[in-house]
Amino acid sequence: MMALFYIFIILITVGLMEFVAWFTHKFVMHGLLWIWHEDHHQPHLKNGFFEKNDLFFLIFAIPSATCYILGSATSHLWLFFIGVGISIYGLIYFLIHDVYIHQRFKWFRKLENKYSIAILRAHGAHHAKKTKEDGESFGLLFVHPKYFKKRKEWKKQASYNRIYVEN
Repeated sequence: MMALFYIFIILITVGLMEFVAWFTHKFVMHGLLWIWHEDHHQPHLKNGFFEKNDLFFLIFAIPSATCYILGSATSHLWLFFIGVGISIYGLIYFLIHDVYIHQRFKWFRKLENKYSIAILRAHGAHHAKKTKEDGESFGLLFVHPKYFKKRKEWKKQASYNRIYVEN
C-alpha cells in the first residue's frame, strides 16, 4: 500500500514539474535570469558544447538532491520520492529538449508521431523570438493544440524556424 502512495507522489511530482518548468521558463529564464538563458536563443553566442543556459540544471538539481537527502535522513520518506519525481522529470526534459529537439546528442534524430512533431513546432515557435519579450510556448510536455495541426492551418503568425515546424 505504501508503494502505491510513493508511486502516486512520484507521478504527481512529475506532473507538477511541468508547471514549475513552465513558470521558471516564463518568469525566471525570460525575466531576471535572462542573462543565463539568452545564449540558448542566440546560437551565435554559444562558445563550445555548454551554454550558460545549462546552469538552470542546478536550479532543478538542488531541490531534487535536497529531497533525496532529507527524505533519507528523516522519517519523511515521501520527500525522497519527491526527489525521484523531480529527477524523472529532469531526465524526460533532457531527453526531449537537449537530445531530441536540439540534437546535442545524436541518440534519436527523428520521431514520426503527431505528439513529437507538435513538440518540435511549439519549441520552434518559442525560439522564433530572439529576445526575452513576447515569447510563447514555455512548457515542454503540454503542447497547445494548434501545434498538432499543419502550419498552414495556424492563425496568421510570425515566421518560425523551419527546423522545428516543417511538415
